[in-house]
Amino acid sequence: MTKTQRQHRIGELLERDVISTAAQVVARLQAEGISATQATVTRDLQELGTIKVRDEHGSRRIVVASAPNMTSAPVDHLRRMMGEWVVSVDSSGNLVVVRTPPGCAHVVASALDRSVLDGVLGSVAGDDTILVIASEQRGGLSLAAEFRALAGFNEAVVPTKKGRQS
Repeated sequence: MTKTQRQHRIGELLERDVISTAAQVVARLQAEGISATQATVTRDLQELGTIKVRDEHGSRRIVVASAPNMTSAPVDHLRRMMGEWVVSVDSSGNLVVVRTPPGCAHVVASALDRSVLDGVLGSVAGDDTILVIASEQRGGLSLAAEFRALAGFNEAVVPTKKGRQS
């Protein structure tokens, strides 16, 4: 079995079953006669862009961030992603800087890009930082406030290291 075939099968398993660990993926693959180590499966999960979320039943599960079923309620999805992964939000002019733990920015940026938020012109994601460009009419300050609300932050500004605010 090729890497692409294995990753496709992993994606199908994640869509169908509630799976919360790489070890569970390995076990499911083995049950189907597919041999893969936990290290290989972990790499596959990273390459597939998977994340861990709580589903509608409250269970932790691994999902592919770009899965079609994740786009049915874009603002709700964005709220979940921001609540789970955003650690700070700052703004300057019509720019908003969103910070996440390392390796998580692309997940939030993907949810943001698929959202229907008014006044978002686009975003660029790095490893742990997203630059969001707001329209001139919307402005960065207003958009940053909405992001903070979506992430579940208090509106009170709390100074952090290096002059960042969250």
